[in-house]
Amino acid sequence: MKKYLQRIGRSLMLPVAVLPAAAILMGIGYWIDPTGWGAGSPVAAFLIKAGGSIIDHIPILFAVGVALGMAKERDGSAALSGLVAYLVVTTLLSSSSVAMLQGIDAAKVDPAFGKIENAFVGILSGLVAARTYNRFSHVKLPDALAFFSGKRLVPIMTSLAMLLISLVLYFVWPVIFTGLVSFGEAISKLGALGAGLYGFFNRLLIPLGLHHALNMVFWFDIAGINDIGNFWASKGVKGVTGMYQAGFFPVMMFGLPAAGLAMYHTAKTKHKKQVASLMMAAGFASFFTGVTEPVEFAFMFVAPVLYLVHAVLTGISLAVAALFHWTAGFGFSAGLIDFVLSLKIPIANQPYMLLVQGLVFAVIYYFLFRFIIVKFNLMTPGREEDLDEEAVGSVISGGKFAELAAKIYEGLGGDANVSSVENCVTRLRVEVKDMSAVDQNKIKATGVPGVIVVGPQNIHVVVGTQVQFVADEIDKLRK
Repeated sequence: MKKYLQRIGRSLMLPVAVLPAAAILMGIGYWIDPTGWGAGSPVAAFLIKAGGSIIDHIPILFAVGVALGMAKERDGSAALSGLVAYLVVTTLLSSSSVAMLQGIDAAKVDPAFGKIENAFVGILSGLVAARTYNRFSHVKLPDALAFFSGKRLVPIMTSLAMLLISLVLYFVWPVIFTGLVSFGEAISKLGALGAGLYGFFNRLLIPLGLHHALNMVFWFDIAGINDIGNFWASKGVKGVTGMYQAGFFPVMMFGLPAAGLAMYHTAKTKHKKQVASLMMAAGFASFFTGVTEPVEFAFMFVAPVLYLVHAVLTGISLAVAALFHWTAGFGFSAGLIDFVLSLKIPIANQPYMLLVQGLVFAVIYYFLFRFIIVKFNLMTPGREEDLDEEAVGSVISGGKFAELAAKIYEGLGGDANVSSVENCVTRLRVEVKDMSAVDQNKIKATGVPGVIVVGPQNIHVVVGTQVQFVADEIDKLRK
């Protein structure tokens, strides 16, 4: 299970890498026009729409990225199938479609279906598409249907699979969503403790996309709280209104960037530049705009224990801010932009204390994340490999990737023994049917820096930073 989650995490890194730039574009646009969100400025509208084109479609990016990353072969038909899967389920379970199926007005449809386009459904679609690709991409149909054989069959089978999944979600999704709304209404009566519980479950439910159910209770007028609306209208009780928003500022502006710093400092030396570029962009996006996905999805699946710690710390942050009645609010998210704007709102109470709290949480996040990563040897970004890359130069020279790939593949046992091949930053990750059929000496004779058996049917071949080109050549060899 741990390896499976880590594979999902690696698959998400491609779409996650584009999110910081999009978040910054939206943040600058919102800064230019904080009230009209582009209505009062063409420049702001341009930036907000440009960034929103990516941020607003995170689930689609995840569907495609997971399908591509989890498939045995990184083939375009797998990615296309991920998109197909997502479109099928979100179209069938959209509010308008459900209204038609139930024969009622769209306004009466369960609000759960209005939130079906979420990260969980995106990841689920990608996983289904990848599984379908692995199962059907090499299936040969009778001659009369030969056109639909192999990779062309994958999107078709994926769409059929998603019909069944959509049927299950049709009954299950509203129950889960409604249950969380009821849970949110119950904990809203617990004061500072309730704020803490809300913060904890808000973060914990993000991978499933179910945090929207809780947000509806606390931020909007579902249960009479309407924390966001009341704050910006300066209505309610000073020091109370905004309590379900304030505690996010220390986490998003200080805690998560500090967590990114901890992941950078614990990365292998040879990977620090790559991790630095990702974490600097992601950390700045979190601090400036409050968009946290680039940081969170970098460790959410590869190190779930860290994400649990993050959820606990978020809950503590909201509880502390609520307990001391430090309040601020946001319209977009809990970043610097909204913090500065909320200072002008009369009902904000001692908002500068949130900065002090944020500095404390930065220290906590940094040292706690660093300790846990090192103590439990968690595979956060940049910690996956430990090899001598200086030896790689003598292995691959003159562009002889095809020759090297052929020798490695032969040593692995060829088509008869190799089940799947994928690559990370520097290694070929190979699943074989019979480890005894692998000739490690033949592989080592190619001059690769290392061959590592990691399980009864899993072996890694350390190639170096040009591993992708070797993997591409092996894909050509596989039948």
